[in-house]
Amino acid sequence: PVLKERRNGMASRMSGGQQQMLAIGRALMAEPKLLMLDEPSLGLAPKIVHQIFRIILDLSRHGISILLVEQNVQLALECGDYAYLLNTGKVKLHGPAQEMAAHSALREHYLGGASEDVLHV
Repeated sequence: PVLKERRNGMASRMSGGQQQMLAIGRALMAEPKLLMLDEPSLGLAPKIVHQIFRIILDLSRHGISILLVEQNVQLALECGDYAYLLNTGKVKLHGPAQEMAAHSALREHYLGGASEDVLHV
């Protein structure tokens, strides 16, 4: 709704959150079956991050598949069905998002210090 108020303005003058919403809106104009998002929360205020993730959940509920790359692990796992934890380009842990959220190795791998083996949930 806030973008409607800014529809005649330049995108470069919008806030970071508004620019993220605009980018998602532009992508949705192509009616994609898959939407790929890279760090949609990067540099945004917590209130705006939660708005962006509500939009992502809503899109998913409406049948759009989402590939999300995100460092905010908790929010990503709340939104996702399946998750992969990558470290230096290698899959270190993967499984259903709910199981990943409960997995003790997730924190260990995310913060470092775990063995180099891939863990399967």
